[in-house]
Amino acid sequence: MYLTQGLHRAVQQNPDGIATIFGDRVRSFVEQADRVARLAGALRRLGVEPGDRVAYLGLNSDRFIEYYLAVPWADAVLNPVNVRWSPAEIAYSLKDSQTRVLLVDDAFIPLLPAIRDRYIELNTLIYVGDAGPPPGMLGYEELVAAGPAVDDVRRGGDALAALFYTGGTTGFPKGVMLSHANLLTSALGSMATGGFGSWERFLYAVPMFHLAGLGAFIGVGLAGGTQVIVPVFDPIAVLAAIEQHRVTDTLLIPIMIQLIVDHPQRAEHDLSSLQLLSYAGSPIALPLLDRARKALPGAGLTQGYGLTECGVISLLLPADHEDDSSHPDRRASGGRAAPHAEVRIVDSEDRELPRGQVGEIVVRGGSTMLGYWGKPEETAIALRGGWMHTGDAGRMDAHGYLSIVDRIRDMIVTGGENVYSAEVENAVATHPAVAKCAVIGVPDEQWGERVHAVVVCTPGAQASEQEIRAHTKTLIAGYKAPRTVEFVETLPVTPIGKVLKRELRAKVLDRH
Repeated sequence: MYLTQGLHRAVQQNPDGIATIFGDRVRSFVEQADRVARLAGALRRLGVEPGDRVAYLGLNSDRFIEYYLAVPWADAVLNPVNVRWSPAEIAYSLKDSQTRVLLVDDAFIPLLPAIRDRYIELNTLIYVGDAGPPPGMLGYEELVAAGPAVDDVRRGGDALAALFYTGGTTGFPKGVMLSHANLLTSALGSMATGGFGSWERFLYAVPMFHLAGLGAFIGVGLAGGTQVIVPVFDPIAVLAAIEQHRVTDTLLIPIMIQLIVDHPQRAEHDLSSLQLLSYAGSPIALPLLDRARKALPGAGLTQGYGLTECGVISLLLPADHEDDSSHPDRRASGGRAAPHAEVRIVDSEDRELPRGQVGEIVVRGGSTMLGYWGKPEETAIALRGGWMHTGDAGRMDAHGYLSIVDRIRDMIVTGGENVYSAEVENAVATHPAVAKCAVIGVPDEQWGERVHAVVVCTPGAQASEQEIRAHTKTLIAGYKAPRTVEFVETLPVTPIGKVLKRELRAKVLDRH
Protein backbone atom coordinates (compact mmCIF):
# COMPACT_ATOMS: atom_id res chain seq x y z
CA MET A 1 0.00 0.00 0.00
CA TYR A 2 0.96 3.64 -0.33
CA LEU A 3 0.01 7.02 1.20
CA THR A 4 -1.83 8.26 -1.90
CA GLN A 5 -4.05 5.19 -2.15
CA GLY A 6 -7.01 6.74 -0.36
CA LEU A 7 -7.12 9.68 -2.76
CA HIS A 8 -7.30 7.40 -5.81
CA ARG A 9 -10.15 5.48 -4.20
CA ALA A 10 -12.03 8.68 -3.34
CA VAL A 11 -11.69 10.03 -6.89
CA GLN A 12 -13.06 6.76 -8.25
CA GLN A 13 -15.98 6.47 -5.84
CA ASN A 14 -16.84 10.03 -4.82
CA PRO A 15 -15.11 12.51 -7.19
CA ASP A 16 -17.31 15.49 -6.28
CA GLY A 17 -17.21 14.80 -2.55
CA ILE A 18 -15.55 17.36 -0.30
CA ALA A 19 -11.91 16.55 0.37
CA THR A 20 -10.86 19.60 2.41
CA ILE A 21 -12.37 22.63 4.09
CA PHE A 22 -10.00 25.41 5.09
CA GLY A 23 -11.72 28.69 5.91
CA ASP A 24 -13.73 29.64 2.85
CA ARG A 25 -11.73 27.32 0.58
CA VAL A 26 -13.46 24.05 -0.25
CA ARG A 27 -11.95 21.48 -2.61
CA SER A 28 -13.41 18.27 -4.02
CA PHE A 29 -11.48 15.03 -4.35
CA VAL A 30 -11.10 15.43 -8.10
CA GLU A 31 -9.79 18.99 -7.61
CA GLN A 32 -7.40 17.80 -4.93
CA ALA A 33 -6.06 15.00 -7.13
CA ASP A 34 -5.43 17.40 -10.01
CA ARG A 35 -3.59 19.87 -7.79
CA VAL A 36 -1.52 17.10 -6.20
CA ALA A 37 -0.53 15.74 -9.61
CA ARG A 38 0.52 19.22 -10.72
CA LEU A 39 2.47 19.94 -7.54
CA ALA A 40 4.26 16.61 -7.97
CA GLY A 41 5.09 17.59 -11.56
CA ALA A 42 6.43 20.95 -10.37
CA LEU A 43 8.67 19.25 -7.81
CA ARG A 44 10.05 17.01 -10.54
CA ARG A 45 10.78 20.07 -12.72
CA LEU A 46 12.63 21.61 -9.77
CA GLY A 47 14.97 18.62 -9.78
CA VAL A 48 13.46 16.49 -7.01
CA GLU A 49 14.70 12.96 -7.61
CA PRO A 50 13.38 9.64 -6.23
CA GLY A 51 14.07 9.46 -2.51
CA ASP A 52 14.90 13.18 -2.13
CA ARG A 53 13.59 14.83 1.01
CA VAL A 54 11.10 17.71 0.74
CA ALA A 55 10.33 19.73 3.89
CA TYR A 56 7.34 21.81 4.95
CA LEU A 57 7.49 24.59 7.56
CA GLY A 58 4.04 25.97 8.14
CA LEU A 59 0.77 26.01 10.02
CA ASN A 60 -2.09 23.62 9.34
CA SER A 61 -3.77 24.14 5.97
CA ASP A 62 -5.25 22.33 2.98
CA ARG A 63 -1.92 22.91 1.25
CA PHE A 64 -0.19 20.92 3.99
CA ILE A 65 -2.40 17.98 3.02
CA GLU A 66 -1.56 18.50 -0.65
CA TYR A 67 2.12 18.38 0.34
CA TYR A 68 1.56 15.10 2.20
CA LEU A 69 0.14 13.65 -1.03
CA ALA A 70 2.29 15.29 -3.73
CA VAL A 71 5.70 14.40 -2.30
CA PRO A 72 5.21 10.60 -2.37
CA TRP A 73 3.30 11.04 -5.67
CA ALA A 74 6.58 12.43 -7.03
CA ASP A 75 8.55 9.51 -5.53
CA ALA A 76 10.11 11.67 -2.80
CA VAL A 77 10.22 11.64 1.02
CA LEU A 78 8.27 13.84 3.45
CA ASN A 79 10.13 15.89 6.06
CA PRO A 80 7.59 17.96 8.05
CA VAL A 81 9.32 20.53 10.27
CA ASN A 82 8.45 21.18 13.90
CA VAL A 83 7.18 24.77 13.83
CA ARG A 84 8.09 25.28 17.48
CA TRP A 85 11.79 24.78 16.91
CA SER A 86 14.40 27.50 16.83
CA PRO A 87 16.11 28.34 13.51
CA ALA A 88 19.21 26.46 14.69
CA GLU A 89 17.21 23.28 15.32
CA ILE A 90 15.37 23.58 12.00
CA ALA A 91 18.62 24.13 10.10
CA TYR A 92 20.20 21.13 11.82
CA SER A 93 17.37 18.81 10.75
CA LEU A 94 17.45 20.08 7.16
CA LYS A 95 21.22 19.77 6.92
CA ASP A 96 21.30 16.37 8.59
CA SER A 97 18.75 15.01 6.10
CA GLN A 98 20.28 16.90 3.15
CA THR A 99 16.92 18.47 2.40
CA ARG A 100 17.23 21.12 -0.31
CA VAL A 101 13.57 21.95 -0.99
CA LEU A 102 11.54 23.71 1.69
CA LEU A 103 7.94 24.91 1.55
CA VAL A 104 7.28 27.84 3.92
CA ASP A 105 4.11 29.76 4.76
CA ASP A 106 3.72 33.40 5.83
CA ALA A 107 4.09 32.68 9.54
CA PHE A 108 7.69 31.46 9.18
CA ILE A 109 9.16 33.63 6.43
CA PRO A 110 10.98 35.70 9.11
CA LEU A 111 12.97 32.61 10.17
CA LEU A 112 14.47 32.00 6.73
CA PRO A 113 17.55 34.26 6.99
CA ALA A 114 18.71 32.56 10.19
CA ILE A 115 18.00 29.10 8.75
CA ARG A 116 19.88 29.79 5.52
CA ASP A 117 22.82 31.28 7.41
CA ARG A 118 23.22 27.88 9.08
CA TYR A 119 22.45 25.78 6.01
CA ILE A 120 23.52 27.43 2.77
CA GLU A 121 22.75 24.32 0.67
CA LEU A 122 19.02 24.99 1.07
CA ASN A 123 18.58 26.12 -2.52
CA THR A 124 14.84 25.90 -3.31
CA LEU A 125 12.30 27.83 -1.25
CA ILE A 126 8.60 27.64 -2.09
CA TYR A 127 6.26 30.29 -0.69
CA VAL A 128 3.01 28.72 0.52
CA GLY A 129 0.67 31.69 0.71
CA ASP A 130 -1.88 33.79 -1.13
CA ALA A 131 0.25 36.87 -1.80
CA GLY A 132 3.07 37.19 -4.30
CA PRO A 133 6.19 35.23 -3.35
CA PRO A 134 8.97 37.16 -1.60
CA PRO A 135 12.25 37.70 -3.51
CA GLY A 136 14.22 34.51 -3.95
CA MET A 137 11.18 32.26 -3.48
CA LEU A 138 8.88 30.40 -5.86
CA GLY A 139 5.12 30.72 -5.56
CA TYR A 140 3.20 27.59 -4.56
CA GLU A 141 0.08 28.43 -6.55
CA GLU A 142 2.12 29.39 -9.60
CA LEU A 143 3.90 26.03 -9.46
CA VAL A 144 0.61 24.15 -9.13
CA ALA A 145 -0.89 26.08 -12.04
CA ALA A 146 2.10 25.42 -14.30
CA GLY A 147 2.42 21.77 -13.39
CA PRO A 148 2.65 19.65 -15.41
CA ALA A 149 0.33 17.00 -13.99
CA VAL A 150 2.23 13.73 -13.70
CA ASP A 151 1.17 10.17 -12.95
CA ASP A 152 1.47 8.89 -9.40
CA VAL A 153 4.51 6.63 -9.10
CA ARG A 154 2.73 4.93 -6.21
CA ARG A 155 5.75 4.94 -3.96
CA GLY A 156 4.85 2.56 -1.17
CA GLY A 157 5.57 -0.62 0.74
CA ASP A 158 8.91 -0.63 2.51
CA ALA A 159 10.13 2.49 0.71
CA LEU A 160 10.95 5.42 2.99
CA ALA A 161 7.87 7.62 3.29
CA ALA A 162 8.82 10.23 5.87
CA LEU A 163 11.44 11.55 8.23
CA PHE A 164 10.14 12.79 11.56
CA TYR A 165 12.79 14.56 13.60
CA THR A 166 12.39 14.06 17.31
CA GLY A 167 14.41 15.34 20.26
CA GLY A 168 17.43 13.37 21.41
CA THR A 169 19.29 12.90 24.66
CA THR A 170 22.46 14.18 23.00
CA GLY A 171 20.84 17.56 22.43
CA PHE A 172 20.41 17.00 18.68
CA PRO A 173 17.23 15.83 16.94
CA LYS A 174 17.14 12.37 15.37
CA GLY A 175 15.43 11.62 12.09
CA VAL A 176 13.01 8.74 12.54
CA MET A 177 12.68 6.84 9.25
CA LEU A 178 9.17 5.53 8.61
CA SER A 179 8.13 3.55 5.56
CA HIS A 180 4.75 3.58 3.86
CA ALA A 181 4.13 0.14 5.36
CA ASN A 182 5.01 1.44 8.85
CA LEU A 183 2.54 4.32 8.62
CA LEU A 184 -0.29 2.35 7.03
CA THR A 185 0.10 -0.56 9.44
CA SER A 186 -0.33 1.82 12.39
CA ALA A 187 -3.37 3.46 10.80
CA LEU A 188 -5.09 0.26 9.70
CA GLY A 189 -4.35 -1.54 12.95
CA SER A 190 -5.87 1.32 14.92
CA MET A 191 -8.92 1.47 12.65
CA ALA A 192 -9.45 -2.27 13.08
CA THR A 193 -10.30 -1.78 16.76
CA GLY A 194 -13.42 0.19 15.84
CA GLY A 195 -12.33 2.88 18.26
CA PHE A 196 -12.03 5.71 15.75
CA GLY A 197 -15.57 6.38 14.59
CA SER A 198 -16.57 7.12 11.01
CA TRP A 199 -14.04 9.86 10.23
CA GLU A 200 -16.81 11.31 8.05
CA ARG A 201 -15.71 14.85 8.91
CA PHE A 202 -12.46 15.12 10.80
CA LEU A 203 -11.17 18.36 12.36
CA TYR A 204 -7.43 19.06 12.48
CA ALA A 205 -6.52 21.19 15.48
CA VAL A 206 -3.28 19.46 16.53
CA PRO A 207 -0.17 20.49 14.57
CA MET A 208 -0.01 18.62 11.27
CA PHE A 209 3.78 18.30 11.44
CA HIS A 210 3.36 15.74 14.24
CA LEU A 211 3.19 12.04 13.44
CA ALA A 212 -0.26 12.09 15.06
CA GLY A 213 -1.34 14.61 12.41
CA LEU A 214 -0.03 12.45 9.57
CA GLY A 215 -1.61 9.38 11.16
CA ALA A 216 -4.99 11.09 11.26
CA PHE A 217 -4.56 12.23 7.65
CA ILE A 218 -3.92 8.62 6.60
CA GLY A 219 -6.95 7.29 8.48
CA VAL A 220 -9.32 9.92 7.14
CA GLY A 221 -7.93 9.41 3.65
CA LEU A 222 -8.48 5.66 3.79
CA ALA A 223 -12.03 6.24 5.03
CA GLY A 224 -12.72 8.78 2.28
CA GLY A 225 -13.69 11.44 4.80
CA THR A 226 -13.66 15.22 4.66
CA GLN A 227 -10.77 17.00 6.35
CA VAL A 228 -11.65 20.25 8.12
CA ILE A 229 -8.63 22.33 9.10
CA VAL A 230 -7.93 25.25 11.45
CA PRO A 231 -4.45 26.85 11.20
CA VAL A 232 -3.67 26.62 14.90
CA PHE A 233 -5.52 25.50 17.97
CA ASP A 234 -7.88 28.12 19.35
CA PRO A 235 -10.83 27.09 21.54
CA ILE A 236 -13.34 29.38 19.82
CA ALA A 237 -12.12 28.39 16.35
CA VAL A 238 -12.47 24.71 17.21
CA LEU A 239 -15.92 25.16 18.72
CA ALA A 240 -17.06 27.18 15.71
CA ALA A 241 -15.65 24.65 13.23
CA ILE A 242 -17.35 21.72 14.92
CA GLU A 243 -20.68 23.54 14.84
CA GLN A 244 -20.43 25.03 11.33
CA HIS A 245 -19.08 21.97 9.53
CA ARG A 246 -20.81 19.29 11.61
CA VAL A 247 -17.52 17.68 12.55
CA THR A 248 -17.83 14.03 13.58
CA ASP A 249 -14.30 13.28 14.79
CA THR A 250 -11.24 15.10 16.07
CA LEU A 251 -7.93 14.51 17.83
CA LEU A 252 -6.71 16.73 20.68
CA ILE A 253 -4.16 16.70 23.47
CA PRO A 254 -5.36 17.00 27.07
CA ILE A 255 -4.57 20.70 27.47
CA MET A 256 -6.71 21.41 24.40
CA ILE A 257 -9.55 19.35 25.83
CA GLN A 258 -9.31 21.33 29.06
CA LEU A 259 -9.45 24.68 27.25
CA ILE A 260 -12.51 23.61 25.27
CA VAL A 261 -14.42 21.86 28.04
CA ASP A 262 -13.86 24.70 30.52
CA HIS A 263 -14.40 27.53 28.02
CA PRO A 264 -17.17 29.91 29.13
CA GLN A 265 -18.65 29.95 25.60
CA ARG A 266 -18.71 26.20 25.09
CA ALA A 267 -22.41 25.88 25.87
CA GLU A 268 -23.21 28.46 23.18
CA HIS A 269 -22.06 26.10 20.42
CA ASP A 270 -23.88 23.05 19.04
CA LEU A 271 -21.41 20.18 19.40
CA SER A 272 -23.96 17.40 18.92
CA SER A 273 -22.36 16.21 15.65
CA LEU A 274 -19.18 15.11 17.44
CA GLN A 275 -19.14 11.32 17.65
CA LEU A 276 -15.58 10.64 18.75
CA LEU A 277 -12.89 12.60 20.58
CA SER A 278 -9.45 11.01 20.41
CA TYR A 279 -6.67 12.23 22.66
CA ALA A 280 -2.96 11.58 22.95
CA GLY A 281 0.34 13.27 23.70
CA SER A 282 0.35 13.35 27.50
CA PRO A 283 -1.44 11.89 30.51
CA ILE A 284 -4.94 13.18 31.26
CA ALA A 285 -6.31 13.79 34.73
CA LEU A 286 -9.43 11.79 35.62
CA PRO A 287 -11.37 14.91 36.77
CA LEU A 288 -10.80 16.43 33.31
CA LEU A 289 -11.87 13.16 31.71
CA ASP A 290 -15.11 13.28 33.70
CA ARG A 291 -15.74 16.90 32.70
CA ALA A 292 -15.16 16.03 29.05
CA ARG A 293 -17.66 13.17 29.16
CA LYS A 294 -20.24 15.43 30.77
CA ALA A 295 -19.64 18.30 28.34
CA LEU A 296 -19.71 16.02 25.28
CA PRO A 297 -22.23 13.30 26.16
CA GLY A 298 -22.65 12.21 22.54
CA ALA A 299 -18.96 11.66 21.89
CA GLY A 300 -16.99 8.53 22.66
CA LEU A 301 -13.40 8.84 23.88
CA THR A 302 -10.33 7.01 22.60
CA GLN A 303 -6.82 7.45 23.96
CA GLY A 304 -3.75 6.54 21.95
CA TYR A 305 -0.32 5.86 23.41
CA GLY A 306 2.56 5.72 20.98
CA LEU A 307 5.96 6.93 19.85
CA THR A 308 7.28 8.56 16.72
CA GLU A 309 9.44 5.45 16.30
CA CYS A 310 6.53 3.02 16.12
CA GLY A 311 3.25 4.90 15.78
CA VAL A 312 0.32 3.74 17.88
CA ILE A 313 1.26 1.21 20.56
CA SER A 314 -1.88 0.86 22.65
CA LEU A 315 -5.44 2.17 22.71
CA LEU A 316 -7.94 2.89 25.44
CA LEU A 317 -11.24 2.50 23.59
CA PRO A 318 -14.61 4.19 24.27
CA ALA A 319 -15.93 1.21 26.25
CA ASP A 320 -12.85 1.38 28.48
CA HIS A 321 -13.76 4.93 29.50
CA GLU A 322 -16.99 3.81 31.14
CA ASP A 323 -17.05 3.69 34.94
CA ASP A 324 -16.19 0.18 36.13
CA SER A 325 -15.95 -0.36 39.85
CA SER A 326 -14.30 -3.75 39.32
CA HIS A 327 -11.43 -2.09 37.43
CA PRO A 328 -11.15 1.44 38.87
CA ASP A 329 -7.67 2.06 37.45
CA ARG A 330 -8.51 1.13 33.88
CA ARG A 331 -9.55 4.62 32.79
CA ALA A 332 -6.15 5.95 33.89
CA SER A 333 -4.26 3.39 31.83
CA GLY A 334 -2.90 3.63 28.30
CA GLY A 335 -5.20 0.85 27.12
CA ARG A 336 -4.25 -2.42 25.47
CA ALA A 337 -1.87 -3.22 22.65
CA ALA A 338 -3.20 -2.26 19.22
CA PRO A 339 -3.74 -5.19 16.81
CA HIS A 340 -0.53 -4.44 14.91
CA ALA A 341 1.71 -4.12 17.98
CA GLU A 342 3.18 -6.72 20.29
CA VAL A 343 3.99 -5.17 23.66
CA ARG A 344 6.01 -6.45 26.60
CA ILE A 345 7.34 -5.18 29.91
CA VAL A 346 10.98 -6.19 30.37
CA ASP A 347 13.76 -5.82 32.92
CA SER A 348 17.24 -4.43 32.29
CA GLU A 349 18.25 -7.74 30.68
CA ASP A 350 15.27 -7.65 28.31
CA ARG A 351 13.52 -10.51 30.13
CA GLU A 352 9.74 -10.28 30.20
CA LEU A 353 8.42 -9.43 33.65
CA PRO A 354 5.35 -10.89 35.38
CA ARG A 355 2.12 -8.91 35.14
CA GLY A 356 1.98 -5.98 37.53
CA GLN A 357 5.74 -5.47 37.78
CA VAL A 358 7.29 -2.24 36.49
CA GLY A 359 9.86 -2.37 33.72
CA GLU A 360 10.63 -0.91 30.31
CA ILE A 361 7.92 -0.96 27.66
CA VAL A 362 9.14 -2.60 24.45
CA VAL A 363 7.20 -3.10 21.24
CA ARG A 364 7.58 -4.77 17.87
CA GLY A 365 5.44 -5.07 14.77
CA GLY A 366 4.91 -3.72 11.30
CA SER A 367 4.69 -0.10 12.42
CA THR A 368 8.19 -0.04 13.95
CA MET A 369 10.59 2.40 12.30
CA LEU A 370 13.25 1.52 9.76
CA GLY A 371 15.76 3.26 12.01
CA TYR A 372 17.31 6.65 12.78
CA TRP A 373 18.60 8.58 9.76
CA GLY A 374 22.39 8.31 9.59
CA LYS A 375 22.65 6.84 13.10
CA PRO A 376 23.20 3.07 12.82
CA GLU A 377 24.60 2.72 16.34
CA GLU A 378 21.63 4.46 17.98
CA THR A 379 19.30 2.42 15.76
CA ALA A 380 20.91 -0.82 16.92
CA ILE A 381 20.54 0.18 20.56
CA ALA A 382 16.89 1.21 20.18
CA LEU A 383 15.94 -1.91 18.18
CA ARG A 384 18.08 -4.45 19.98
CA GLY A 385 16.71 -7.95 19.91
CA GLY A 386 14.10 -6.94 17.35
CA TRP A 387 12.13 -4.85 19.87
CA MET A 388 11.76 -1.07 19.98
CA HIS A 389 12.85 0.03 23.44
CA THR A 390 10.60 2.96 24.27
CA GLY A 391 12.49 4.27 27.29
CA ASP A 392 9.14 4.41 29.10
CA ALA A 393 8.62 2.55 32.34
CA GLY A 394 5.30 0.81 32.74
CA ARG A 395 3.39 -2.21 33.94
CA MET A 396 0.71 -4.44 32.45
CA ASP A 397 -2.23 -5.96 34.28
CA ALA A 398 -3.70 -9.44 33.88
CA HIS A 399 -6.00 -8.26 31.06
CA GLY A 400 -3.26 -6.56 29.06
CA TYR A 401 -3.95 -2.96 30.10
CA LEU A 402 -0.79 -0.90 30.02
CA SER A 403 0.04 1.80 32.55
CA ILE A 404 2.89 4.23 31.90
CA VAL A 405 4.46 5.18 35.20
CA ASP A 406 7.66 7.07 34.35
CA ARG A 407 10.18 7.92 31.65
CA ILE A 408 13.36 5.94 31.87
CA ARG A 409 15.16 8.51 29.74
CA ASP A 410 13.89 11.45 31.78
CA MET A 411 11.74 12.65 28.94
CA ILE A 412 9.28 15.36 29.89
CA VAL A 413 5.91 15.62 28.14
CA THR A 414 4.68 19.21 28.34
CA GLY A 415 1.61 20.33 26.44
CA GLY A 416 1.89 17.28 24.18
CA GLU A 417 5.52 18.01 23.24
CA ASN A 418 8.43 15.76 24.17
CA VAL A 419 11.32 17.48 25.92
CA TYR A 420 14.51 15.68 26.86
CA SER A 421 16.08 16.88 30.08
CA ALA A 422 19.66 16.45 28.85
CA GLU A 423 19.04 18.85 25.97
CA VAL A 424 17.67 21.53 28.31
CA GLU A 425 20.47 20.97 30.81
CA ASN A 426 23.04 21.50 28.09
CA ALA A 427 21.42 24.83 27.18
CA VAL A 428 21.01 26.06 30.77
CA ALA A 429 24.60 25.12 31.60
CA THR A 430 25.98 27.54 29.02
CA HIS A 431 24.80 30.52 31.10
CA PRO A 432 27.91 32.07 32.68
CA ALA A 433 26.39 32.06 36.17
CA VAL A 434 25.49 28.35 36.13
CA ALA A 435 27.88 25.84 37.71
CA LYS A 436 25.58 22.80 37.70
CA CYS A 437 21.98 22.14 36.82
CA ALA A 438 19.44 19.37 36.61
CA VAL A 439 16.15 19.46 34.70
CA ILE A 440 13.10 17.46 35.69
CA GLY A 441 9.45 17.29 34.81
CA VAL A 442 7.00 18.20 37.54
CA PRO A 443 3.19 18.01 37.51
CA ASP A 444 1.42 21.06 36.13
CA GLU A 445 -2.35 21.60 36.02
CA GLN A 446 -2.26 23.35 32.65
CA TRP A 447 0.50 21.58 30.75
CA GLY A 448 0.41 18.08 32.27
CA GLU A 449 4.07 18.50 33.11
CA ARG A 450 6.33 21.53 33.11
CA VAL A 451 10.06 21.81 32.60
CA HIS A 452 11.68 22.67 35.93
CA ALA A 453 15.37 23.53 36.31
CA VAL A 454 17.33 23.21 39.54
CA VAL A 455 20.44 25.38 39.33
CA VAL A 456 23.65 25.73 41.33
CA CYS A 457 25.37 29.05 40.60
CA THR A 458 29.11 29.51 40.35
CA PRO A 459 30.67 31.11 43.46
CA GLY A 460 30.07 34.84 43.56
CA ALA A 461 27.64 34.76 40.61
CA GLN A 462 23.88 35.02 40.54
CA ALA A 463 21.07 34.88 38.01
CA SER A 464 17.32 35.28 38.00
CA GLU A 465 14.68 32.87 36.77
CA GLN A 466 13.88 35.25 33.92
CA GLU A 467 17.54 35.43 32.86
CA ILE A 468 17.84 31.62 32.75
CA ARG A 469 14.66 31.30 30.70
CA ALA A 470 15.65 34.03 28.26
CA HIS A 471 19.14 32.61 27.79
CA THR A 472 17.85 29.10 27.22
CA LYS A 473 15.38 30.31 24.58
CA THR A 474 18.25 31.62 22.47
CA LEU A 475 19.54 28.06 22.11
CA ILE A 476 16.48 25.80 21.99
CA ALA A 477 12.76 26.11 21.29
CA GLY A 478 10.73 28.17 23.74
CA TYR A 479 8.55 25.27 24.86
CA LYS A 480 11.69 23.42 25.98
CA ALA A 481 12.92 26.27 28.18
CA PRO A 482 12.32 25.85 31.93
CA ARG A 483 8.97 27.28 32.97
CA THR A 484 10.22 27.40 36.54
CA VAL A 485 13.73 27.66 38.00
CA GLU A 486 14.95 27.21 41.54
CA PHE A 487 18.41 27.94 42.89
CA VAL A 488 20.10 25.63 45.40
CA GLU A 489 23.49 25.30 47.07
CA THR A 490 24.07 21.67 46.02
CA LEU A 491 22.46 18.89 44.01
CA PRO A 492 21.87 15.43 45.49
CA VAL A 493 24.22 12.98 43.76
CA THR A 494 25.24 9.34 43.86
CA PRO A 495 28.77 8.31 44.93
CA ILE A 496 29.81 8.46 41.28
CA GLY A 497 28.38 11.96 40.83
CA LYS A 498 25.10 11.18 39.05
CA VAL A 499 22.30 13.54 40.01
CA LEU A 500 19.49 11.87 41.96
CA LYS A 501 16.55 13.28 40.05
CA ARG A 502 14.10 11.17 42.02
CA GLU A 503 15.06 13.12 45.14
CA LEU A 504 14.68 16.42 43.30
CA ARG A 505 11.19 15.45 42.13
CA ALA A 506 10.24 14.36 45.62
CA LYS A 507 11.33 17.70 47.09
CA VAL A 508 9.33 19.67 44.53
CA LEU A 509 6.24 17.54 45.14
CA ASP A 510 6.62 17.99 48.91
CA ARG A 511 6.62 21.76 48.50
CA HIS A 512 3.57 21.80 46.25
